[in-house]
Amino acid sequence: MVQYLIALAPTFSVLAFFLLGPFNWSRNYSSTRAITCVVVGAIALRYILWRLFETVLPYPNNGLNFYWVWFLFIIEILAFFEVVLFLVLMSRYVDRSAEADRLAPDFFRGDEDELPTVDVFIPTYNEPLDVLERTIIGALALDYPQDKLKVYVLDDQRRNWLKAYCEEKGAIHVTRPDNSHAKAGNMNNGLKVSSGDFIAIFDADFVPYRHFLRRTLPFFSDATIGIVQTPQHFFNTDPVQTNLGLENIWPDEQRLFFDEIAPSRDIWDVSFCCGSCSIARRKAIDEIGGFPTESITEDLLTTLSMLNKGYKTRYLNERLSMGLAAENLTGYFVQRERWCQGGIQTLYLHNGPLRGPGLSLFQRIMFLPLSWLVQYLVRFTILIIPIIYLWFGLLPLYFTNAADYISHQVPLLTAYFLLMLWITPTRYLPVVSSAVGAFSTFRMLPTVISSVVRPFGKPFRVTPKGSGNEAIGFDGYSLAWIAALIVATAIGLVINIVPETSHIEAQFSPIAVCWSGINILVLAIASLICFEKPRRLFDAFKLDEAVHVDGVSGRIVSLALDKAVVAVPPETRFASADVTLSLEGFSPFKTELRTVTQRRRSIARSGDKEAFYLHLFFNLSGSPRDKMIVKLYTGRYSQDVRDIDKVAVSINLLLRTFGRTRTL
Repeated sequence: MVQYLIALAPTFSVLAFFLLGPFNWSRNYSSTRAITCVVVGAIALRYILWRLFETVLPYPNNGLNFYWVWFLFIIEILAFFEVVLFLVLMSRYVDRSAEADRLAPDFFRGDEDELPTVDVFIPTYNEPLDVLERTIIGALALDYPQDKLKVYVLDDQRRNWLKAYCEEKGAIHVTRPDNSHAKAGNMNNGLKVSSGDFIAIFDADFVPYRHFLRRTLPFFSDATIGIVQTPQHFFNTDPVQTNLGLENIWPDEQRLFFDEIAPSRDIWDVSFCCGSCSIARRKAIDEIGGFPTESITEDLLTTLSMLNKGYKTRYLNERLSMGLAAENLTGYFVQRERWCQGGIQTLYLHNGPLRGPGLSLFQRIMFLPLSWLVQYLVRFTILIIPIIYLWFGLLPLYFTNAADYISHQVPLLTAYFLLMLWITPTRYLPVVSSAVGAFSTFRMLPTVISSVVRPFGKPFRVTPKGSGNEAIGFDGYSLAWIAALIVATAIGLVINIVPETSHIEAQFSPIAVCWSGINILVLAIASLICFEKPRRLFDAFKLDEAVHVDGVSGRIVSLALDKAVVAVPPETRFASADVTLSLEGFSPFKTELRTVTQRRRSIARSGDKEAFYLHLFFNLSGSPRDKMIVKLYTGRYSQDVRDIDKVAVSINLLLRTFGRTRTL
């Protein structure tokens, strides 16, 4: 017992450091981040040196196990370099909002005739009208002089109904004879027919907030700025949130990148364009010969090409648009496989991080797609190490004793998890984040391998979104992998419980059992993601505004394009199901009262009262529908980015995991 307490001393030191230091510091200062990242980096270096000199070099050359030990160490070296780059990246932080505040008065001072012209590009391929209309109407409603703003709908399916819609609303419908070079080719065609000084790009499912240009254009006062990127926020839940049943207590997966990593990349001048929700200087695009077509991720390659010419990308971490997250697992993987393949493609291109001119050594390193290349290989290896050991007795390292192992690996894991919880307190939870990563591994690892071998072997695929994209099923491929690994791990444990069949070393056994248990838990949670749950295409927005229903005063608490929920006093009665809703800014319009629910809720500022909730449905068209789109989607309301409720997440997942296990 004493030796294990001594072995845990480094872990206790790590805990003490975080409790006395970072957890009392602001994470938004580069100085506090740098100190914390240096300490974690030192712990990682201590671990990797121990691995090399104490667990790898001493291992005898006794055949297969020798090569297995070295193979695992090489993977760990790759993971170590990825962690080091992450620590360097996250050691600094910047918030550009104050800079935007400072620049805006000078930029917008004076006559509006002196403001630059802006073209809004909306590239579209197969999105339905219920997706496109919000983006088009939102773009037309941007707070900018209308004679300085043009909206181009770049239609790569040449749809007559979309042309008619654009003509009706005042947008410019653009087509081309073929679909060569996919999205990049489509936007290059848009360049031919437009002439604005700046080009704002919104995917067909993203709606700009009215003040988007007011916040982003001032950065271009600096002639070296080529692109300003803003975060992507969503008004629906992604399939991970939905399938895990964590819609209200777990943020969408992309918040970690857009809220935490992207601001840190910005201060190092390695921020990059993410396509949608960005604005670019036309002069810079012209200098690089238009949007690059060599890669299926034209946004990343646009950034690299501009860096080659001396331009920089700025990242403004403000919610200035809102769109659709991938709505099911098919779209989820189409999207991520495209990002992965595109990132790896840059390694082979003349304007990529390895060969592109004008890049500093630091920029070259930071633009390497190391995360894509390493993370899924590492995750898969973590899952199979205990299986290999339990089934074949192959040790992953030269093992001396459990105390030595605990003394070196546990402090590193503790330091890394505490760092993530400090830097990203509302975006990260170790077990759940590991489960999401494990779930993605089985589809993404083959993509990584195929992209390395044949980087240009797969064509561009559009992420399916909108109505008509409503298939509900399950990911049988990933589930088969997860089930196989759980069964293999469990059988391996059973085999080694029986003395007659056991062939593992007693010293490593406790570590192997704990490792196996954690893997089974992670995989069990990952299995929940495989089962698609019914989804709502467009979620309603929460409101608290005064309304009248057939003259009765109430509070509207939820509103969507086609429905509303209104709280009214319990004594309210209506003679007909057809009632009139009077909403601020709108002429009264007819709605259908379908259901009434009753519960306690404060519908007035003066206390908690019993209330009836009227569920009203309507079908607006023309100008009233456009006004409702502008009201809901252009910045007045937004879906909250919820902080992680760690207790609620844990309880929910435990109940669902055991429930699913019993069902299976």
